[in-house]
Amino acid sequence: MVWDTIYGRDPAQPAVQEWGGISYALSALDAALPDDWQIVPLIKVGRDLAPKANEFLRTLRHTSHGARFVEVSEANNRVTLRYESAERRCEQMSGGVPPWTWPELGPLIHDLDALYINFISGFELTLETAQLLRRGFPRFIYADLHSLFLGRQPDGLRLHRPLPQAAEWFGCFDFMQLNEDEMALLGSDPLATAAAALHQGCTTLCVTLGARGAAYFTGNPIRTERIPAPALHPPTFTHVSDPTGCGDVFGGGVVAALLAGAALEDALRIGTQLGTRNLSHRGATGLRDHLVGKLSVA
Repeated sequence: MVWDTIYGRDPAQPAVQEWGGISYALSALDAALPDDWQIVPLIKVGRDLAPKANEFLRTLRHTSHGARFVEVSEANNRVTLRYESAERRCEQMSGGVPPWTWPELGPLIHDLDALYINFISGFELTLETAQLLRRGFPRFIYADLHSLFLGRQPDGLRLHRPLPQAAEWFGCFDFMQLNEDEMALLGSDPLATAAAALHQGCTTLCVTLGARGAAYFTGNPIRTERIPAPALHPPTFTHVSDPTGCGDVFGGGVVAALLAGAALEDALRIGTQLGTRNLSHRGATGLRDHLVGKLSVA
């Protein structure tokens, strides 16, 4: 869980403070998961924001009674976001929530059916822990790699960088999600990049393309297709026009659909539908109710 302070998303409004990151994915999962699935949050929060974070968790309907985030003594992660355009922003992070270690994580996952991993800070797991996780959890793992591609300056400024030891990371997850800029950091040839990922053991690579929807790569030989985003109604929401820009909502929708047995293309359509629906809502508070019941597959 990360606490965001957002400037410039709506130039006419002052800075907005709200939950970001995984809270959007949790809302999408809660909206789209079938009733027989339960969300088990394995998420660390700083003691300073733990009560507020658990208030948010209690608004979700797919969690067990009494579910709580894991409280740590360090300050919670906070991010200042400054939007340069509808699709471009700069980030500055503070806080020190520590990564999961395998001895911590291992006992918590043995009875789970699937894992959704979202790299919100980029420091949730080290590569070594991710490799141990892959060996210790033989079932489905979906990972949004986003912040693994962000370095951190001494002042907390996040800058895009190529993913160190990318091939090793590719072997840790079944389904990987990244955006177009992150894909470009892996190489100039998307097909070659996808082939390298699939060769390491990943079964599907998904790339969000902003207003153009999302593309996937899967199979041997590789099969690829772009899934367009649905039309916006109304055609634009003020200055915002990126239905997959919130990759957390998109990813939560895709995971929920896959776990319900949807075909890959249909799951990506659901992800883009939820991402588009998210454009007419601000913040994660109340987002679950905004998204629920808005899904359809053509």
